[in-house]
Amino acid sequence: MHGLSRLGSGVNSTPSTSSSSSVSPPSSPRNRRSRNNKNSIITIGGGGRDGGSRSFLRGGGFGEMKLQNLVERLGFAVISTVYRRRGVLLLAPLLYISVMLLYMGTVGFDSVVSRNGGNGDDLTRPGSLYRSPQVFEKLWPFMEAESNGSSSNLIMNVWTLKPRQSWKPCIHQTASHAELPKSNGFLIIEANGGLNQQRLSICDAVAVAGLLNATLVIPMFHFNSVWRDSSKFGDIFDEDFFIYALRNRVEIVRGLPEAVLQHFDHNISNIVNLRLKAWSSPTYYLQKVVPTIVELGAVRVAPFSNRLAHAVPPNIQGLRCLSNFEALRFSESIRMLAAKMVDRMVKNSSKSGGKYISVHLRFEEDMVAFSCCVYDGGEEEKREMDIARERSWRGKFRRRGRIIRPGANRRDGKCPLTPLEVGMMLHGMGFDNNTFIYVAAGKIYQAEKYMAPLKQMFPHLETKDTLASPEELAPFKGHSSRLAALDYTVCLHSEVFVSTQGGNFPHFLVGHRRYLYEGHAKTIKPDKRKLALLFDNPNIRWKDFKRQLQDMLRHSDVKGVETRKPSGSLYTYPMPDCMCKHADGRNDNGNTTGLS
Repeated sequence: MHGLSRLGSGVNSTPSTSSSSSVSPPSSPRNRRSRNNKNSIITIGGGGRDGGSRSFLRGGGFGEMKLQNLVERLGFAVISTVYRRRGVLLLAPLLYISVMLLYMGTVGFDSVVSRNGGNGDDLTRPGSLYRSPQVFEKLWPFMEAESNGSSSNLIMNVWTLKPRQSWKPCIHQTASHAELPKSNGFLIIEANGGLNQQRLSICDAVAVAGLLNATLVIPMFHFNSVWRDSSKFGDIFDEDFFIYALRNRVEIVRGLPEAVLQHFDHNISNIVNLRLKAWSSPTYYLQKVVPTIVELGAVRVAPFSNRLAHAVPPNIQGLRCLSNFEALRFSESIRMLAAKMVDRMVKNSSKSGGKYISVHLRFEEDMVAFSCCVYDGGEEEKREMDIARERSWRGKFRRRGRIIRPGANRRDGKCPLTPLEVGMMLHGMGFDNNTFIYVAAGKIYQAEKYMAPLKQMFPHLETKDTLASPEELAPFKGHSSRLAALDYTVCLHSEVFVSTQGGNFPHFLVGHRRYLYEGHAKTIKPDKRKLALLFDNPNIRWKDFKRQLQDMLRHSDVKGVETRKPSGSLYTYPMPDCMCKHADGRNDNGNTTGLS
């Protein structure tokens, strides 16, 4: 006698009518279904009101239940299929996940622009709207009253944190002084992007050349459709000084020797272009690139950006330090005009000890367009932003399913600060209208409209266009990287630098300021999530507004001195790779005494 089948629910066998008296074993469920199709009943659950089972009669008619419409028929088909093929149940989780991924891919998490709070953008949440003009209208009388009654300007004593130990440059202790061995070949790189992305590529290329024991050819610059600057290396940087400063560390040449050029038919495109992984390790270069450069005599890497890991041996880090902070200085024409501009800012601010604030204001049209944030929300703004997005990022913002959530962007601190918001922030921190401010920026979006309130709050405001004459600026017009170099230098020597949007400009400038100012960045990096809440509250009191912004300033002071973490960039955090600790040698007046 056979036991019950594990596939069934205990079907009772009927004795055979044949001459055999034995009981037949249970038949296969598959065969059983086929034979009894006309009169079998499927019982699904037991959820009827009478506590009994709901039954569907299979066969030519639909028995006790008539299916009235397509939905009922579809439901019946699904239930029948699931029951017949119980293995389908195993696929249910995978089916659910697939549908969810398909849904998310269709809707998109990317921020068509939602201006009415649709598409999941809840504009009722605090910090979602641009209401800074209303906040300014309420708080301006208090700002004006405090400025008129101020007896001392915060600029004179803004950085109160006095570290027990200061940091001093010690590049020559980390860079190797050994005589250069015979070169393995030539390294040619192409730097892309704007001024500071080019700077990143150049410094990393020096480090890679040192790692490979290769001869570096002066980097070429890729013409970028956004920056639109045709400048070559020597137009922006001092080429002779660059080669001289690194002469004992890495061999650098202006071009390939004639013999090498002949080998490649005087066509640089014939030189193999290596496609390197981003953030490649030193081991990767030694194992993959060295054999190639030795075999071929020359290799190209184009584009060359972020192609070397942050963590490299100390001697290679030393090359990065030496390149960025010492060897890579601007060309003579840039240095001369930039020095005049700094001198003019110092003289203008003589009443405050020659100290001034510099602000990196990222409110150019392309930046506002890329951020997908809404400001006045008018039709003119929408039209201009759509045109700007299409001009610079063809089709990127018109992809099917792409959703932009301006409110969420603002709450997340991703919206560029307007000139009005920068002025309100500085006033709230305690800077009065006697403070001299230098604004580093490109062409401000609707400058006449948006710059007016900042000038109202801080009348002593300068830009490169007001600080230098049209004749002085003429050689630089049409060259965004050279103009950015002027801004960079004036910001570098300010008492306070204000970063408003991130990017490579503050990334490098903050590190350079730490290198110059004993490890302290002297930089205000505001918490833009908190600012979004403050600027979206027209009912805020001046006292509460000031308190929160002064806390933000103190936080910037504390975070001014930071050492590099394993995942951090040496160009922003030069300690301890490029700088060493020294015992505090300050006297009561803040002057350094007897430091080596």
